[in-house]
Amino acid sequence: MTRVPQMVVAMDWGGTWIRVAVVDRQGSIFWQSRVRNAVSRDKDELLGTAEGLLREAIEWCGPNPPVGVGLAIAGPVDGETGTLYQPPNLPMLDGVSLKALWEANLGYPVWVGNDADLAALGHFDYGAGQDAREAGEPPHTLVYVTVSTGIGGGVIDRGRVFLGRNGLAAEVGHMRIDIGDSAPRCECGNRGCLEALASGTAVARIARERVAQDDEQSSNLCGLAPDSITSELVFQAAGNGDALALGIVDRVVHVLGVGLTNVLHLYNPDLVVLGGGVTVGLNDLGLIPVIKDQMLDGAMSGLHKDFSLVASRLEDTAGMLGAAGLVWSAVDAAA
Repeated sequence: MTRVPQMVVAMDWGGTWIRVAVVDRQGSIFWQSRVRNAVSRDKDELLGTAEGLLREAIEWCGPNPPVGVGLAIAGPVDGETGTLYQPPNLPMLDGVSLKALWEANLGYPVWVGNDADLAALGHFDYGAGQDAREAGEPPHTLVYVTVSTGIGGGVIDRGRVFLGRNGLAAEVGHMRIDIGDSAPRCECGNRGCLEALASGTAVARIARERVAQDDEQSSNLCGLAPDSITSELVFQAAGNGDALALGIVDRVVHVLGVGLTNVLHLYNPDLVVLGGGVTVGLNDLGLIPVIKDQMLDGAMSGLHKDFSLVASRLEDTAGMLGAAGLVWSAVDAAA
């Protein structure tokens, strides 16, 4: 008799997309889907859309129900209660306990973690960490930084997620890089955060501001409606040699270099993994080595320079794989 593999339902809820998958212990994805967050950002509509995706995944499992549900969500979250605390990119969900809500509504145990923390776990178990182990160099400390709609971070030390007192550690996107009074305001309320300077949202905002100031209309971006300018279009223009776009990208590289040098000094990692849409653009332009050179130049000691910097190879699946890993760890611990 063929044994049916155990499955979990895993969700990665970011600032732009909600992704859900059915995953086994080996990290194999058997089914997945995604939807955009509602443009209106209405709380009930957002929660209803996300719950609908979870129900779709559970239904796909058919007569072999999942052992649990794992959620990776953008923003500070208490892993014990699954309660969100002032999530910058999903502010309408502040104070919501997704664990309590969906355990009641779905009838399955639910575990919740920050999306970057769990993406770091996904990379450690199934991505760059696995690659390093196969190469005979198992990582001690992996730091994952996602540069996407926002910027988040996660740290895995000796195989365990570093959470801090309330599960709110490694919010690297909110380290302040620019303390000037004119620095752009971040969604968290502060000015000059890394996220406000180098995220995909920031790249698009800066491009719109520069286009509005370009009296000579010298950039190809000037022919676009301001609201249609995205970070992806900025990186495409930079790849085509557009001077305005190249200037924006150069600034992003510099800012990320500063922020990631801070990460070296905070966590002393031997493996740093970059993910998210902005990283895709930087990688396509061959700029990851440039960022590493800046980190090496700024590192305070030779031991801090002993690290690898790589772009994610898991694309959009890292958060879901980490959410699945969170469930498997909990299930094993309870066995």
